[in-house]
Amino acid sequence: MRYLMISKPSSTPPDQKLFTEMGAFIEELTAAGVLLATGGLEPGGITVRSVGGEITVTDGPFAEAKEAAAGFALIEVGSKEEAIELARRFRKIVGDGEGTIQQVFG
Repeated sequence: MRYLMISKPSSTPPDQKLFTEMGAFIEELTAAGVLLATGGLEPGGITVRSVGGEITVTDGPFAEAKEAAAGFALIEVGSKEEAIELARRFRKIVGDGEGTIQQVFG
């Protein structure tokens, strides 16, 4: 089962300890074959909408900074519970904040 874990910005400013712990976490998941991809996301991005056959492309969505996605991890695990446990471990490393876990189909 693949899951996309999306993280919103953390209120904890990054420091050397965070980089060290996150590096070890990423190495562990990569070695276990669980981590398929990670990356940071630009704030805002581009919105593409289709309404009644009309397609518009705009910069944005211009959400508040705390609502924007900051990064993602694509993981492959055996269950939803495993995905939740990895998200819990991630939050313990980065501190206060919020994220979303969604199963990837196909």
